[in-house]
Amino acid sequence: MDTSDTSETTGHFGGTGRTEGLGEAARPVLEAPDIARALTRIAHEIVERAKGADDVVLLGIPTRGVFLARRLAGKLAEITGRSIPVGSLDITMYRDDLRLRPARALARTDIPGDGVDSRLVVLVDDVLFSGRTIRAALDALGDIGRPRAVQLAVLVDRGHRELPIRADYVGKNLPTSLRETVKVQLAEEDGRDTVLLGLKRPAASGDS
Repeated sequence: MDTSDTSETTGHFGGTGRTEGLGEAARPVLEAPDIARALTRIAHEIVERAKGADDVVLLGIPTRGVFLARRLAGKLAEITGRSIPVGSLDITMYRDDLRLRPARALARTDIPGDGVDSRLVVLVDDVLFSGRTIRAALDALGDIGRPRAVQLAVLVDRGHRELPIRADYVGKNLPTSLRETVKVQLAEEDGRDTVLLGLKRPAASGDS
């Protein structure tokens, strides 16, 4: 996830119906059937552009990008009849804001057994915002191997890029303002599938 973008996708539903960082006006812009359809469409687009997806490797960016990558791998297997290598790529140590933020736990990097050299690697993330997470992912990937090509699949592109990065496959283009927050929730982590859009919750009195 584009965690340089103020941790877009963290938070769980609580009893109040609010999620962390979102105010009362948060509204769903994608529900479970929409997310499923978006992933199915992306899977078909990958097969078409990769001419069968013979050498495709999916790498999800923790946390929710990993779950999306696994779902995409399942849909690609249904389309192609072949198992698609899928793994995860932790970008924590490659972030450009390490000195500015508190220490954070490392996530897991899990590269499929055949590696990434000379393969088409599709990075998978939930929300594309500034592009800084993807820049970090490219740096991390470069230390692992030398893919034939690298593409990017995201569930939501909310705009406001700070770097010249764009997704090859997008579930939903979602125009937003910088006052708004996008949160992706997935059943594997949050107990339900939804994408919420809302205003950032105002800071409490005395907060900087």
